Amino acid sequence: MPRLHALADEMRNRWPDVARIVMIHRVGEVPLTNAAVVVVVSAPHRDAAFEAARFGIDTLKSTVPVWKREDWAEGTSWGLEAQHITSVESVD
Repeated sequence: MPRLHALADEMRNRWPDVARIVMIHRVGEVPLTNAAVVVVVSAPHRDAAFEAARFGIDTLKSTVPVWKREDWAEGTSWGLEAQHITSVESVD
């Protein structure tokens, strides 16, 4: 997926010591309390890994078009209302 590759490239630009990056987004039904998105980063120093991982999850949520259907007691929503997709390059 081009947007995930762009995100990984930006993470490497900002944190050159980052060794490995894994980003997974589950497809299909995800039960409540289960993780839908995982971002894992390894680096020689934990501060860089934590910072890069936080940037990765925050930026993934705002730059990768991931839509989800949520079922509530009152009905169903695709969760599109608050999702404003931007490019990775525009994230501070």
